[in-house]
Amino acid sequence: MTVSPFRIDVSDEVLDDLRTRLARTRFTDRTGDRPWQAGVDPDYLRDLVSYWAERFDWRAREAELNALPQFQVRIGGRRMHFLHLPGTRPAGAPAPLPLLLSHGWPSSFVEMLPLADRLTDPARYGSDPADSFDVVVPSLPGFLYSELPEGPLTWASMARTLHLLMTEVLGCPRYGAFGGDVGGVVTGWLGALYPEQVTGIHLIHPPLPARFDSHPISVAEQAHLDALAAYDETDGGYSAIMETRPDTIAAALTDSPAGLAAWLVDKYRDWSDNHGDLESRFDRDTLLTIITLYWTSGAIGSSFRQYVDAGRNSARPDITVPAAFTVSAEPACAGRPREMAERACTDVRHWSEPGRGGHFMPLEEPDLLAAELRRFFTSLRAD
Repeated sequence: MTVSPFRIDVSDEVLDDLRTRLARTRFTDRTGDRPWQAGVDPDYLRDLVSYWAERFDWRAREAELNALPQFQVRIGGRRMHFLHLPGTRPAGAPAPLPLLLSHGWPSSFVEMLPLADRLTDPARYGSDPADSFDVVVPSLPGFLYSELPEGPLTWASMARTLHLLMTEVLGCPRYGAFGGDVGGVVTGWLGALYPEQVTGIHLIHPPLPARFDSHPISVAEQAHLDALAAYDETDGGYSAIMETRPDTIAAALTDSPAGLAAWLVDKYRDWSDNHGDLESRFDRDTLLTIITLYWTSGAIGSSFRQYVDAGRNSARPDITVPAAFTVSAEPACAGRPREMAERACTDVRHWSEPGRGGHFMPLEEPDLLAAELRRFFTSLRAD
C-alpha cells in the first residue's frame, strides 16, 4: 500500500461557480413566529450565505489545512484520506501512543484538529510533554476525499479499513481509538474486532447494546429509551430522508450550496451545546470551512451511505478492551445510564458526565476532552 502526500486543491472555476450560485440563492420565508422554530432560520441563512459569498477567505483556510501533513492511500482498491500528526517526544520519554480520532456526521477531519493539537503537543497547553500522542485523523469512507467501498458500507467494514490503515499502512502494532457518532460506532467495532491491537477506546456517545437479553431492562434504561424515542419524533426527519430517499435529497444539496449549508447548520445548532446561539460554539469561518469541504468534494451524497446501509449491519460482538466515556450533553445522550454502556462493554474504566459539550465535542470542548483522553490512555501504559 503506497502512501502519497495529499493537498486540497480547489480550482478557481469551482470557487467562481460557488459564488455565482450563492449570489443567486432564493430564500424561503420563515415558518412560524419564532426563529429556528421549523429548522434553519431564513434570516440567519441569508446572512451566512452573504458572508460565504463576499467575505469568507477559502484560500486562507485551504492554505492552513494544506500546512498539515495529509496523505492518501488505497485500501481495498479505494482511496483513503488521512492526516498523520506526530507527537512531540521529550528525551527519555516513551514513544507516543498512536491514537486514531474518527469523526461523525455531518462532520469531517476539521472537527478533530483542535483536539489533535492538544494531544500531539501537550506542553503547549500546560500539560506534561511526555503525555503526547501520534494522532491519525482519517476521513471516513464516503466523506470528503475517502471513497466508498465496492460493497455495503457497514460499521464492521469501516472498522476493518481503519484497522488496516493503522496496522498495515502505518505499522502500529498497538493503538488507541476515539470517536463520536458514526466514528464512535466504528471505534466500538474496532475494540470488539481487534482486542489484541486496540489498547482501549474512548467515546463521547456511549454505545447502545447489541442485545438487551442478558438481564432485564432497568427503570433508568427504559426511561432513557423512552426519552430517546420521544426526541427522535422531533429530530429524526433528516435520517429518515437520508435512509429512504438519499439520491433525492443529495440532488438538491449537491446543486445548491445554500441548501447544503442549511442541511448541515441545522445539525450543528441542534446537536451542539450552544443554548440557542450557534456561533457561541462555532465561528463562521470554521462552519464554512466544513461546508465548503463538503461542497467542493461533492461528498454529501456519499456521506449518506452509512444511513442507507444501516440495515446491513450485523450485531456487534461484546467490546472487551478497556473503555472510557466522556458523555455528550446533547439530548440524544444526556441521561444515558452507565449500565446501558456496560451491557456493550465488559471493561468500563472511566465514566464522566461533564454536562457541557455536545455532538461535536472535539470542536466545542477540546481542552476538556484532551484532558480526559490523556488521563485514560496514559493509565493504560501499565496494562
